[in-house]
This record gives sequence, structure tokens and C-alpha cells, in this order.
Amino acid sequence: MAEHVVPEQRGQAPRLARSRASVDLRREHHHSHFTLDTVLALKGCHRISLCIPAQDEAETVGRIVETLQAALVQEHGLIDELVVVDHRSTDATAQVARDAGARVVEADSVLPEFGPALGKGDVLWRSLAATSGDIVVWLDADLVGLTPEVVLGLVGPLLADPSVTMVRAVYERALTARAGEGGRVTELTARPVLSLLHPRLAHVRQPLGGEYAARRDVLESVPFEPDYGVEMGLLIDIAAAWGAESIAQVDVGRRVHRNRPLSALTGQAREVLRAALSRADASASAGLRGDLPLRPPMRDVRLRDLVS
Repeated sequence: MAEHVVPEQRGQAPRLARSRASVDLRREHHHSHFTLDTVLALKGCHRISLCIPAQDEAETVGRIVETLQAALVQEHGLIDELVVVDHRSTDATAQVARDAGARVVEADSVLPEFGPALGKGDVLWRSLAATSGDIVVWLDADLVGLTPEVVLGLVGPLLADPSVTMVRAVYERALTARAGEGGRVTELTARPVLSLLHPRLAHVRQPLGGEYAARRDVLESVPFEPDYGVEMGLLIDIAAAWGAESIAQVDVGRRVHRNRPLSALTGQAREVLRAALSRADASASAGLRGDLPLRPPMRDVRLRDLVS
């Protein structure tokens, strides 16, 4: 069925729409469906930015950058810029990333008029201003054993289907030696609250994962939570504006990264809940947010700069 554009409603950006009967809401792929040759053939004139937000990840960020720089930047030119956005690391994260071949940007130096970066979401938001690709890929800096196939799987659906707005990685996570027991905030907080308050997104298996890709024009049209609520906020807002069916998922196998102690997850769970609850009940949003700012859509920041 041919695509058509839905006119703007209630200030939302236009979105591509298709008959519900013709779209699989789950829209799931396996990364093996998108080989290097396939993705290179699909790239065309697209420009792809790969961004890694990092804070005190000197132990792992170098290997990630080296792997992707060699395979996807230097050898094949799939990735046009590989940027590590450092958030006030106290270790050698910035130097290690730079030595491995990344362009390193200090988060606080981007849009300094907004003050110091407040958290992960703020770092991701500023990374939009620090890069230029029309497709943006984000990866966590603490991944172990990352392969280029993860990136191929994330960008493939965006290149193959113009109605896809975002691609999220799905994977198995282990807690210590127990396979499938990781992702505690995801399973105990994020997925239950989505199923109750935003049921059109209940099928999303890893709503908080840090490995995903999206179109720049989509990302620049929505606000950003400044902390660990960012993935939840983006998921809900993009689904509201473009439809849950525009969000694809790609299976990337098993994901290994540092598991945080349970005591460190309380704040993260609170931020995730705030992002979900504030979007379900607008009247309660101000009370839930307090003094924490919501970063405005980047396109509004760019327009402000043009007219100032």
C-alpha cells in the first residue's frame, strides 16, 4: 500500500502513515538480515553519525572505537563520523577514545548557554549539535565484545524503509553468571509501566537499551529528558508523533556490559518512571519534574540561533 503523509495535528510533526493491516507492529529483524554489502548498497547519499556518550569508561571505550573505526569508517566508509561525547570523565576516557581514532567532544562545551550537561539524556541531546549525519547511531561506552554487525543491524532498517523512524536493539543480557537475568530496571519498571500507561509500546523488548539509531529530523523534533529517562521519553514521544509501527527492533544476540549494583538503580528507575508518568498525565507533569529542565527540540534551538 502506498505511503501518505498525515497532516500536522496539535502541533505534531507530519508523519508517514500506513494501514494498520499492512504493518507488523512488532517490526522485528535479525542483524544478519543486513550484511555489510547490503547496507553499503542501501546507503546512497545518507550521512551516518555514530555517537558514544561516555563517562569514566576508559577500560572499554577504546576497543569499541578501534573495532568500528577499522571496519566501518576506514575500510568501508559506512560511518561518516565517529564521535565520543565525554561527560566530565575523571579517568582517561577522552584520551583513550582519541587515541583509538574517535573525535572527542566535551559535552559541556556544546551549547554552553544551557549550562553543564545534567546527565545522559543531556549528553545525547548535545550530541545532535556536535554531529551532522541525517542518521544518528548511539552506542553505550561500556559494551564488551561489540561487533560491527550491531551497527549494520541498527542502520539497515532505516536505510531500507523510509517509514522507519527509529531502530532499537534487542538482546539477551546476563546478570553475573545467570543468562537472561540482566536488565532489572527494564523488567521491573520500564516494561510494566509501558504496558499499563502506553500499551501500544508494550511489545518493545528493550525500551531502555543504549544501542539505537534514528533519523535526525525525528530526533530534532522532540524534547529530551536530561537524565536516564531519555530513552523512555524518546520512545513515547516518537510513537505519539509517528506511530508505534514506525519503530523497528533488531536482534543483536547477547549483550555484555557492566551490571550496576542494585543500590545504584533506584535513581535510574525513578527517572524512567517520571518520563513515562509525565507523558501519561500532563496535569501531573510539572509536579513530577520539579526544577529539572526538559531539553527543547533541537530544531527549535537551531531556529532560535538563526533569528538571533
